[in-house]
Amino acid sequence: MTEPIVPVLWLCGPPGVGKTTVGWAVYQLLLESGVDAGYVDVDQLGICYPEPPSDPGRHLVQARNLDAVVANSGRQCVVVSGVVDVERGVPVDLIPHAALTLCRLQVDPEEHRRRLVARQAPADMVDRALVEAAVLEPGIGFTVDAGGAVSDVVDRVLRRAEGWLAPERVLWLCGATAVGKSTVGFAVYQRLLRTGRTTAYVDLDQIGLHGEVDHRLRAAILAAMWRNYRATGARTLVLTGPVEPDLTPYTAVLPQITLYRLHATRDRLADRIRSRARGEGWNQPGDPIRDQPTTTLHHLTERAAAEADLLDRLALGHRIDTDHHDPDHLADLITTDFHTR
Repeated sequence: MTEPIVPVLWLCGPPGVGKTTVGWAVYQLLLESGVDAGYVDVDQLGICYPEPPSDPGRHLVQARNLDAVVANSGRQCVVVSGVVDVERGVPVDLIPHAALTLCRLQVDPEEHRRRLVARQAPADMVDRALVEAAVLEPGIGFTVDAGGAVSDVVDRVLRRAEGWLAPERVLWLCGATAVGKSTVGFAVYQRLLRTGRTTAYVDLDQIGLHGEVDHRLRAAILAAMWRNYRATGARTLVLTGPVEPDLTPYTAVLPQITLYRLHATRDRLADRIRSRARGEGWNQPGDPIRDQPTTTLHHLTERAAAEADLLDRLALGHRIDTDHHDPDHLADLITTDFHTR
């Protein structure tokens, strides 16, 4: 089973900027819109004293407890409010069950001071908060002006966070050697970027350490990379690379996978292999085909054709015939199909 990944919108910023007020208002609006949302104030997840010297501010224990809350929430999404570590940002590796979208609230210094004074904050706390407001925490996705009516701030936050509730999906292009996986896959990736959504791209051959193909190793590395990409706001991952009939190592650690299989005839594969041998087309680091002698290219062609036939018999994924189409046309076709699924 794929681990539960919950979209989390975290409203952060210095004390007095309106995190809790805006966070609660966002949560209420989501409920009114029919979204099964949850809300938690991160300050409630670190009430443990004295704090350990290794975790000043108790940010690490808060992150671990937030992951426990999110993983067991059973909610469609969770809204979080609370400060983050000004120096280190959010320890995303401690919150693997969250697809984090980070929003920092800010107001102009005079308004910030007025709010703190209205809360009867001590003078030294006011000064510290104003200093903290000038420091941007690492890893923050975007910043929103928290001045004015709460409803206006909520509207600004949700406009900037558009897509944070979008389902996570993987578009995987597979196929025989030299069929054009990387060329077409990167073109698909560029098209998805144009929609304005944060999207990640991974060539599986480039994270497999260039040894014998080990799908469990690749899946483990990919799972860790996807957690990092998710933390930046990515909801879509484009993969290119070989598959095996049993996709369990990948389906166990990734969201919904849509698999496309590029297919080419033997003659077309032979043309592409000769082209790569000349250094043309996709520039793959350490390309094993480049500058190979004719005899080797013949063996590679026969092996690629056999691989294509095997994949056809297995009927893995959605077959895309490539012989009479250029990469741009194929990228358009696949991107359109992916959006309709």
